[in-house]
Amino acid sequence: MHKPIYTLCISLLFVVFIPFVKTCYETLLCQQCFGFIGIPYKQLTVGVPKEIFQNERRVAISPAGVQALIKQGFNVIVESGAGEPSKFPDEQYAQAGATIKDIKDVLASDVLVRAPVFNPTLGIHEVEMMKDAATLVSFVYPAQNPELMDLLSQKKATVVAMDQVPRVTIAQGYDALSSMANIAGYKSVVLAANNFGRFFTGQITAAGKVPPAKVLIIGGGVAGLAAAGTARAMGAIVRGFDTRAAALEQFKSLGAEPLEVNLKESGEGQGGYAKEMSKEFIEEEMKLFAKQCQEVDIVISTALIPGRRAPILITKSMVESMKDGSVVVDLAAEAGGNIETTVPGELSVHNGVTHIGYTDLPSRLPTQSSTLYSNNITKLMRAISPDKENFYLDVKEAFDYGTMDHVVRGSVVMQNGKNLFPAPQPNNVPVAAPPKPKSIKELEKEKASQVSPFKATLTTAGAYTGGAATLVGLGLCAPNAAFTQIVTTFGLAGIVGYHTVWGVTPALHSPLMSVTNAISGLTAVGGLSLMGGGYSPTSTAETLALLAAFISSVNIAGGFLVTKKMLDMFKRPTDPPEYNYLYLLPGGVFVGGYAAALQSGYNIEQMMYLGSGLCCVGALAGLSNQKTARLGNALGMMGVTGGIIATLGALKPSPELLAQMSAAMAIGGTAGLTIAKRIQITDLPQLVAAFHSLVGLAAVLTCVAEYMVEYPHFATDPAANLTKIVAYLGTFIGGVTFSGSLVAYGKLQGVLNSAPLMLPARHALNASLMAGSVGGMIPYMMDPSYTTGLTCLGSVSALSAVMGVTLTAAIGGADMPVVITVLNSYSGWALCAEGFLLNNNLLTIVGALIGSSGAILSYIMCVAMNRSLANVILGGYGTSSTGTGKPMEITGTHTEVNVDQTVEMIKDAQSIIITPGYGLCAAKAQYPIAELVKMLKEAGKDVRFGIHPVAGRMPGQLNVLLAEAGVPYDIVLEMEEINEDFAETDLTLVIGANDTVNSAAQEDPNSIIAGMPVLEVWKSKQVVVMKRSLGVGYAAVDNPIFYKPNTAMLLGDAKKTCDALQAKVRETQNQ
Repeated sequence: MHKPIYTLCISLLFVVFIPFVKTCYETLLCQQCFGFIGIPYKQLTVGVPKEIFQNERRVAISPAGVQALIKQGFNVIVESGAGEPSKFPDEQYAQAGATIKDIKDVLASDVLVRAPVFNPTLGIHEVEMMKDAATLVSFVYPAQNPELMDLLSQKKATVVAMDQVPRVTIAQGYDALSSMANIAGYKSVVLAANNFGRFFTGQITAAGKVPPAKVLIIGGGVAGLAAAGTARAMGAIVRGFDTRAAALEQFKSLGAEPLEVNLKESGEGQGGYAKEMSKEFIEEEMKLFAKQCQEVDIVISTALIPGRRAPILITKSMVESMKDGSVVVDLAAEAGGNIETTVPGELSVHNGVTHIGYTDLPSRLPTQSSTLYSNNITKLMRAISPDKENFYLDVKEAFDYGTMDHVVRGSVVMQNGKNLFPAPQPNNVPVAAPPKPKSIKELEKEKASQVSPFKATLTTAGAYTGGAATLVGLGLCAPNAAFTQIVTTFGLAGIVGYHTVWGVTPALHSPLMSVTNAISGLTAVGGLSLMGGGYSPTSTAETLALLAAFISSVNIAGGFLVTKKMLDMFKRPTDPPEYNYLYLLPGGVFVGGYAAALQSGYNIEQMMYLGSGLCCVGALAGLSNQKTARLGNALGMMGVTGGIIATLGALKPSPELLAQMSAAMAIGGTAGLTIAKRIQITDLPQLVAAFHSLVGLAAVLTCVAEYMVEYPHFATDPAANLTKIVAYLGTFIGGVTFSGSLVAYGKLQGVLNSAPLMLPARHALNASLMAGSVGGMIPYMMDPSYTTGLTCLGSVSALSAVMGVTLTAAIGGADMPVVITVLNSYSGWALCAEGFLLNNNLLTIVGALIGSSGAILSYIMCVAMNRSLANVILGGYGTSSTGTGKPMEITGTHTEVNVDQTVEMIKDAQSIIITPGYGLCAAKAQYPIAELVKMLKEAGKDVRFGIHPVAGRMPGQLNVLLAEAGVPYDIVLEMEEINEDFAETDLTLVIGANDTVNSAAQEDPNSIIAGMPVLEVWKSKQVVVMKRSLGVGYAAVDNPIFYKPNTAMLLGDAKKTCDALQAKVRETQNQ
């Protein structure tokens, strides 16, 4: 009765369950070719067989590679003698943890790292000895080896082809083709030099002159660029040709002369290769080569077309036109050769020209090439299987360009016996925007903009004519000889200041700003000169003078202490000890000598003013380099001290008044020292802005007090009008400086919004304020009454203060470097006004120095942004080169990496440049970065910093921050010093920078930052941008480098990211 049920159950068991079990078993078996479940690393064996291909001396895995694989969890067996041609004996492999076995055991491994071939010793093809469903990781060339692919397919193999690794940013560490091409390029030059009869470099001796060799390199790929760099290093004259503009730029960066044909045609192709050019272009190309062959001594050709015979670029007739003793090296010989007379695989001579047609150049440097190839394989095996416990391959048919999925799909040409070659095209392939051709109208505009020599000379002559006429006019208007003398002092001091400040290294611009802040505290001289009464002032004018002296003292003490703190940060452990206290000796002689002369009845105040002025000049000159910077600070202190002491000596105040003066300066100085001691170095820009405001306020107070004191003498003083004009101008400049500096302080401190405040009709408002300020001078000069004069001074103080607010509020936070330098310049001119007002040479000299210093720094900042000063001050946008068209649209997707991947890039790189921006300052990430740099330097890597002039919120701020964190100043370079080095750099880390590394400045003529000098980070082999997000910078311009194929984004907080990088690098080095 139950028999049918039993029969049904048994039938279902055989029909359904057993096939299901069988399918599961086969699926698990296929995990040996690493499907989604994967197999534990410890259950897998990597086999390293000996190479048996003719002339092949490389080995796929080095002893160091064995260590890496075992650390990952694999078991490794190596065929006996596999590494001996590469100078890796079996003992090294055994010490690394490998087991030494024979070829049969090795071929039966789960993972094989050499392509199987017919083995004459065994008499069979090695594929037959491979394990079913094994994995092969090797050079395979699937398009050229269909028979091998068929054999592997029958074995259900999975094949990872090292020759098919996509040439994308994330895969640079796995790009074995580039590794071998680099070696081939280097070796080609060495072989050429060995077969050439002269030195590559020129030689001049008593016996005569021998010219350097001339080398032509065809092809600007990895091999060509390696050859160019090697030939240049050996002293040859190098010329490079490529159909791609980017490759020609790289030739140029290596010191080679880029060659081009007259016909314009882009050669940009896919996969890192140049495309095939038009017939017309090739004809022009052949003419160029024919001419070059008659001139050069060495020709190295590297041109290949994937999957096809190499093109013939150097014909037999060209070779025969070369000089006897010349050498040609054909790196494309294995693919048929670029040179018609090449004999592949051999060294031959044709018509006196030596031909090097070796097809095994990497094998001629077996240790080097094996080491690099092993690194490529081990890194790829670690990357394509992200699981830490199990090894598997997740092969996807749909994937984005430049991602790890792209690398896996491109590299895996067979899975479980299924042929997957070729890989489909990835999604979101970035397309470079073609250069926009210039219209006839634009070309005519360019031609019209070129100034003729006559016009240029006429402009110069006009400027000198205006200057001469101004001097004559001043002479005619001079009320007395004293005015002429002080104008002379002002002019000479301005010239001295101009030439002195230009010599200051950009890294010391922050200390320069700080020391000029301190020196500008000489506004105290004006306050002291107008103080009166006894222990306390007795009038409004004396009270204003007291406040001016007090405020100025804050600047003096605080400024010099901040300068000292900054300079101390630049000290390196290897620097010799300093004995700066010895500068007390000249200071003591200067001040003590004056005191002794004063007691003896001598009046040498003017000479003291000259000495103090020269000391202030020396302060600025001393900051021209690190060696003399501390001397500069000491000279500044001597100059200010000498000037104040000479002022007191000239005034000869009563003991009561002297006590009042001393108390004011002591309290102000103490306040300045307290502020300077407590200030954080990241708050330096706002401190400088605050100190500027004090100078401006002191100038206003002094000018108003001087008017009050001198008013009774105006009726009889021939220079009364001059005094009134200077007092008015000084009040105006001081008012703008005071309020503008306070707004700058608020923006930098975060009290005010750093975004520009665009008031309605702000230009009309500013024009009205300016007109009111200028118009106020009419009643001020026409009406002699005291009340009108004070009212006008009060009005211009208010109007200038409002103008300072409206002007500075319209300027964004990123333009603060220019604002601070402009305000610094204003404070100098305010000091000059005091000098003219008091007929004081010291104030005039120092004011001219500070005014010219700030003006020059402002000019430097504006040039660094390709903007005019008026554009910045008036809150404008765009550069002087910005076009009128629509900005370029940026397409493509970005590539994101994590900390682990970034650390791998850092480990692979030998030369690294770090380009910080304001984001580093805001996140206070300088400390982990300094520690990271220290570790990398100890590991033998070349690490440097590239600083943009307007990076940060104050000139030189990033230099000071890095110095504070302990970064040696000699590896911190300016943009002009390092820009040419990016093309030779393995890795650039961009930390918190955006606009200063934006390639749109060069690539998009319609961008609002067009023409702005930027750090050309995108020319590096690899770029990692560390930012919070993909958001725009201050200029609100999208950054194309985020979407370039050699750029990866490491998103997150700069401080946390740098901490993680530092910790990971330390962990890696300790392993």
